[in-house]
Amino acid sequence: MRSVRKRWTACTISLLLIFYKTKEITRTEERQEAALAGDGILSLSRSMINNSDKIIQKSGSSIFQHAAGGWKINSSLVMEIRWFAMHLSSMLQKNILQFLDAERDVSVVKSSFKPGDVIHYVLDRRRTLNISQDLHSLLPEVSPMKNRRFKTCAVVGNSGVLLKSGCGKEIDSHDFVIRCNLAPVVEYAADVGTKSDFITMNPSVVQRAFGGFRNESDREKFVHRLSMLNDSVLWIPAFMVKGGEKHVEWVNALILKNKLKVRTAYPSLRLIHAVRGYWLTNKVHIKRPSTGLLMYTLATRFCDEIHLYGFWPFPKDLLGKPVKYHYYDDLKYRYFSNASPHRMPLEFKTLYVLHNKGALKLTTGKCIQQ
Repeated sequence: MRSVRKRWTACTISLLLIFYKTKEITRTEERQEAALAGDGILSLSRSMINNSDKIIQKSGSSIFQHAAGGWKINSSLVMEIRWFAMHLSSMLQKNILQFLDAERDVSVVKSSFKPGDVIHYVLDRRRTLNISQDLHSLLPEVSPMKNRRFKTCAVVGNSGVLLKSGCGKEIDSHDFVIRCNLAPVVEYAADVGTKSDFITMNPSVVQRAFGGFRNESDREKFVHRLSMLNDSVLWIPAFMVKGGEKHVEWVNALILKNKLKVRTAYPSLRLIHAVRGYWLTNKVHIKRPSTGLLMYTLATRFCDEIHLYGFWPFPKDLLGKPVKYHYYDDLKYRYFSNASPHRMPLEFKTLYVLHNKGALKLTTGKCIQQ
């Protein structure tokens, strides 16, 4: 027991050194972000984001190193992060910080529920959802990540920083590729690639990208997009919040009606609490992890080396040029909206520190063609 405690203490110290040397975080998340922004590692304050051209003139483009030769994986740190995630609950003995399990957290399985069961939404416990026959029929028999392990993985975000990056071939060269929110790939293949082994789809995507299935054309467009996934895993967070249940049911019905080969997955009821708890334990106070951060955290359990692309939460790049919110649409930036549950700049800073430590590789510029 003493050796386990000793190992946990060393691991905790190592992980804490990765992140921020800040003062005690109190009262509000806004004050917490301001404190983190001034720690000297990488200033990502609101003024920096809105005046990136001045930052470039002051600091130079050397703040980021995009070249492949400038990054080297820190295997021992990767193992410490993985070990810490695995043993978090047993060390802290807190239910909300149950250790991450790539198999059972990626998706609930058919034996978890039966048709007609009523469950509470993860982020809105006052609201409930009935497990329909269609939803139950699409639950996997076993976790889609059961006994799976990969040498290199790519987690692809959707920032416009990917445009003109030429990263498509590099992304597709990884053993396992994770994409977010059913983003289009074919027309942007040179920059984002096309390989999709695991792709997320928030229910809101139905309304935003497929017109809420109001007409046959929208439904055909959606079916065509899913047909391109073949045997990929489609990850649908159906149990998070009230509001998207109709969209989830429509998606399930179309998958069944068209006998699509895509493998569906529905994240566990405890996943977001476990991930949030993991980062809170490491002094990263994130109210609600974004899809990208969820995917990176899960990937630490089944990927030896993780590369991130399309993670850039700022309206300008380091040269002061405008960057689109998504590479494929014209949505406006909302990272600092009080209504937004995410803290993208804080997440980015966390990932950037991990990049510098060799735990992951964060690509924010053009990819070097081999």
